[in-house]
Amino acid sequence: MVSIIPRPPLPTGNAEEGLAVLQENAQELIDGLEERSTRLGDAQSITLTLAKSRCLLDPRASIFPTWDAWVNAMQVSSAVFAAATTTEDHVQCRIAHKDRTLQATGPQWYVTPGSWITAFYLAVVCRERDRITALCHVPLPLLRENGSRFDEYHYAWIDTLQTYWLGGQDLGSKLVAAVDGTDPAVATDPETAGKLLYPPMEMFHRFIREDHAGFNRALANALQWHKEYWTEESRAFQASGLVALAPLAIACFAHDAGFPIEVESEYLPAALLGRNWCGEFPT
Repeated sequence: MVSIIPRPPLPTGNAEEGLAVLQENAQELIDGLEERSTRLGDAQSITLTLAKSRCLLDPRASIFPTWDAWVNAMQVSSAVFAAATTTEDHVQCRIAHKDRTLQATGPQWYVTPGSWITAFYLAVVCRERDRITALCHVPLPLLRENGSRFDEYHYAWIDTLQTYWLGGQDLGSKLVAAVDGTDPAVATDPETAGKLLYPPMEMFHRFIREDHAGFNRALANALQWHKEYWTEESRAFQASGLVALAPLAIACFAHDAGFPIEVESEYLPAALLGRNWCGEFPT
C-alpha cells in the first residue's frame, strides 16, 4: 500500500516572476565564477534555491527547466569541492552547459560539512557517479578548516557516506556514531537534528540492511518530519522546504538498487527519483 505525504498548498501567484529573478541572479553568479571563484558558495546557495523553487509549480520535476536547474545546482556544488581540493592553480568544471576554468580556492567559509552533504545528495539525485566518487575523496580535515562550528555527527555522517561509496571498513560503527550524535541530549539543535538530519540516517540503515518494508516506513517518517519542520509558521514560506533533498537522495540509492518505493509526495519529485531525465544532455 502506497503512503502519500502531501505538501500543503502554497501561494503561487507571483511564482513565475520570482523564478525569473532567481534564474537571472543565478546565471549572473555562474557567469562571474571564472573571475571570482570564491563566489562559489553564493552560487551553490542560489542554484539550490532555484532548483527547489522550480518544484513549487512542477512538483514532479517533469519539465526540462526543472531538471536543468537541478543539474546546475549539482554542478556548482561539485565545483565548490573541485576548486577547494585541486593541487593546480585552476580546475575545469562544467557548469550551465559550458566548460569553465575556475581558480583554485583552498579552504573557504562555504567549504563546510553542510555544503559537502548538499553536494553529495545532489550528485546522487543526478546519478553522477564520477562526481560522487570525487566528493568521497574530499578529506574530512578540509571541512574543519573554515572556522565554522558543526556538531561531530556531521563529520561522522560524511565519513559513513564516503566509506559506503568507496567500500571502506567499519561502515556500521561509523553510522552508529552519526546516529548517536543526533540524540537530543547532545545535539546543539535537537529539532533540526531530529527532524532533518537523523531521518536519512535511519533510511540508510534500512537500505544497507536491504529491509524494504523498514525502508519505506523510514522514508514516510522522514517526509512527515520534513513536513512538520518546514510547515512551522516561521519557515512555512521558505523554498528550502519544497523538496526533501536528503530523503530524496537516499531514496534514489534504494530505487536504483531495486527497492519498491511505496511513498509518494511532492517533497519527493517523481521524475528525479525515477531518473527520468538522466542523460538528457552532457553534464
